[in-house]
Amino acid sequence: MCAGFSLNSSATSARVANPSQSERIIGVVVTHKRRELLAESLKVLAAQTRPLDHLIVIDNACEDDVKALVESTPMSVTYIGSQHNLGGAGGFALGMLHALAQGADRVWLADDDGRPEGPDVLAILLACAQRHGLAEVSPVVCDIEDPDVLAFPLRRGVVWRRRRSELQASADSTGGAAESDLLPGIASLFNGALFTADALDAVGVPDLRLFVRGDEVELHRRLVRSGLPFGTCLETAYLHPNGADEFKPILGGRMHTQFPDNAGKRYFTYRNRGYLLAQPGMRKLLPQEYARFGWFFLIQRRDLAGFREWMRLRKLGRQERFGGKP
Repeated sequence: MCAGFSLNSSATSARVANPSQSERIIGVVVTHKRRELLAESLKVLAAQTRPLDHLIVIDNACEDDVKALVESTPMSVTYIGSQHNLGGAGGFALGMLHALAQGADRVWLADDDGRPEGPDVLAILLACAQRHGLAEVSPVVCDIEDPDVLAFPLRRGVVWRRRRSELQASADSTGGAAESDLLPGIASLFNGALFTADALDAVGVPDLRLFVRGDEVELHRRLVRSGLPFGTCLETAYLHPNGADEFKPILGGRMHTQFPDNAGKRYFTYRNRGYLLAQPGMRKLLPQEYARFGWFFLIQRRDLAGFREWMRLRKLGRQERFGGKP
């Protein structure tokens, strides 16, 4: 039977006497039925040259073999098995609150299907955050199969960036030498994001009601509105399966819409977007939202039923009707 909570502190790494080691950094990983992928992630997390002071793993499937894997990791670790699937949003919320309760000065977030690109990622992120005075800093999120390709395309103005090298070139041309390692005001928040405890006090933790899809965007919305400095460090990366296939081009590639590959993903994506675009800071995007999805479903796909379902799901989100499941 799954035990819900366990603590292993037998492998706490010795600290090096320098400023970056004086802070208590706790990692949080959320997993659900991905033991093999989680094992690869844990190997890289345990090998960081700036060691984590502690790691918290939230297991949304509460599996005994995952518990055994986590407890065998050569680092100080807490396993929390949830007998209720909290989704990514609830899992990260639980882990982040637990990290704060354990005295974290910074919290480092990681998903189970990705991993840092190497052993120096945390050290590089920490140095970048200290150099620029950031409340949150993220690595570039790259395709795990081709690390120069972005796992999720990034739009800057009307130009889409799809390669890591393009981000660096863009920063070099606009920021000058002082900013060439940073994209300010842009961040992926669950794939290697490093938050200060003060930042989490200001912006909060993910909203459990969103479950999956859009929870990261909603937290990003709060981070933007907080006025705290944050950004993406271009000197390091987090490797993640490529998610670009969900973004379908329209109008000759000048715009994109999101169309996940199954009904369950579409349910959470469109319902949660309905909620998101009703929130302060997001409402200005509503005309563009209707134009993009109207064109995609009615003109490009000629799918009236799909458009009606999109309208139904976004209405659920707008009205904060989160009780159902697909």
